[in-house]
Amino acid sequence: MKQSEYIYKKTLRKIIQSFFQGLLLIAPISITIFVIFKLFEFIDGLIPVRIPGLGLLIILGSITIIGMLGSLIIRAPLTILFNRIMDQVPLIKMLYTAISDLLSAFVGQKKKFTEPVMVILSRDSNIRKLGFITERDMKNIGIGPEFVAVYLPHSYNFSGNMFVVPSENVIPVVANSADFMKFIVSGGVTRV
Repeated sequence: MKQSEYIYKKTLRKIIQSFFQGLLLIAPISITIFVIFKLFEFIDGLIPVRIPGLGLLIILGSITIIGMLGSLIIRAPLTILFNRIMDQVPLIKMLYTAISDLLSAFVGQKKKFTEPVMVILSRDSNIRKLGFITERDMKNIGIGPEFVAVYLPHSYNFSGNMFVVPSENVIPVVANSADFMKFIVSGGVTRV
């Protein structure tokens, strides 16, 4: 191999390496900005007004006012009526309740993902899985106190599995819950 050919290949390799390094730096920022911009554009477009951002402000203001009114005046009668309707359609009620409880677990007053744990999947191996205790007392569904419910999120996904495991297989982890969830969902690549 000639000296000039070696220098050419080395330079080309360095340029490609620099390109990918730049891509790693720019891609997360660019994708985040793009998603925020498209979300803003979509929400702002729901109310057709000529002033950019006004549609978004109207929507956010309306949701806030509805939330205030709902918690003060409307909530109790509507909840009673809604529950009566839901009692007539059990499948929809089950779906609605599951979604409502899941949203409450993340952003409601009764957050559930506050106890990070490491679960021993099998006593025969050293494999562990990260998750959150979601329920310690399951006697209302006929499961004894020696078991706990643990939610194990999937990486790069908005789903997961709930397992009932023996309490002795659960090791508490001292960590910030949000950082712990980020670490799991990112597949362990996020720095915490």
